[in-house]
Amino acid sequence: MQQMGGGWRRGIGGGALAVAGISAAAFLAGGPSVRSAGGEIPIPAGHPSDATAGEAEVTGAAQQARPLPMHEFYFTRVAYSGGGFRRWRQSWATDYPKSDRQFLIVAERLTGLDMFMEEHPRVLTDEHLNRFPFLYALEVGGMSMTPEEATALREFLLRGGFLVVDDFWGTREWEIFEYEMQKVLPEYPIVDVPLEHEIFHTFYDIDEIVQVPNVNNGRRGGATWERDGYEPFVKGIFDEEGRLMVIINWNTDLGDAWEWAEDPYYPLRYSTYAIQMGVNFIVYAMSH
Repeated sequence: MQQMGGGWRRGIGGGALAVAGISAAAFLAGGPSVRSAGGEIPIPAGHPSDATAGEAEVTGAAQQARPLPMHEFYFTRVAYSGGGFRRWRQSWATDYPKSDRQFLIVAERLTGLDMFMEEHPRVLTDEHLNRFPFLYALEVGGMSMTPEEATALREFLLRGGFLVVDDFWGTREWEIFEYEMQKVLPEYPIVDVPLEHEIFHTFYDIDEIVQVPNVNNGRRGGATWERDGYEPFVKGIFDEEGRLMVIINWNTDLGDAWEWAEDPYYPLRYSTYAIQMGVNFIVYAMSH
C-alpha cells in the first residue's frame, strides 16, 4: 500500500488535542482550509460520476476535468455495485457530498494532515485504488459486488488498505453485508472489536459505543435505532498479524452526524462521538 506524501505525523500532537472540547459547529463556522501540494494523480476513466444525480454528478464531472493534486490523505468513498437508489441517487452516495466535506474540515484541523478537501468517490476496480489507503462505505445492506469488485477489494485490504463501514441497520442488512464480505475475505472471521483495542485510543480515548441516529430522529430526540437494530456494534476483520483491515459500524450512522454537525438542533453528543471515531480511523489507517 503506497502512503500518500510523507511526514503525516508532524501535525498530530498536543495542539490538536486541546480542541477536543470544542463543538464541530465552531470548526465549520471557520470554513475549510484548502492546501495543495506538488504532484498529480490522474482521474481514471472509471470514476463513477455518472452513477449519481444532482450535485454528486456535477462534482464527479468537475474532478474528471482536471488532474487530482497530491495530498497526504484522501477521504475515499466506495462507489460499489448494488444497493438501489435513495432520494434519486445510488445508496453508496447517501449523505454525499456534504458529509464528506464537513468531516474533512474538522478532521484536517484536528490532525494537521494535508488533506484533499473535496469528496473523492472511487469504484473498487479503479486501477489507482491502491494509492488511497482509506476507504469509506455506507448503506451496505443492499450492496452486491461483482466478482471483479470483490477481487479488487480483497487485494486492497491484504496489501495494507483499511475499510470503514457505516450506516446499515438490523438483521437483514447484516446478513447481506456478511454475505458480501464472504466474497472478499472468506477465510477471515468478523469479530467484535473490544474497547481496549488501539483504534479506540489512537487519537481520542473512546470508552463507549454510541448509537448515532439519523438526523430526523436525532433532532427530535426520538428513537436512536432503525429496523431491529436496537444495539450498536463495532466489529472488525483482522489479518494474521492482528492488523485491523475492516472496521464495521453496525446499527449506527456516523455519516449523518458528520453531515449535520453544524446544525444547532442536532445533539452535540452524537456529532462529537462520530468525529472522534472518524479521526481515530484515519490515524489508525495512516499508521498501520
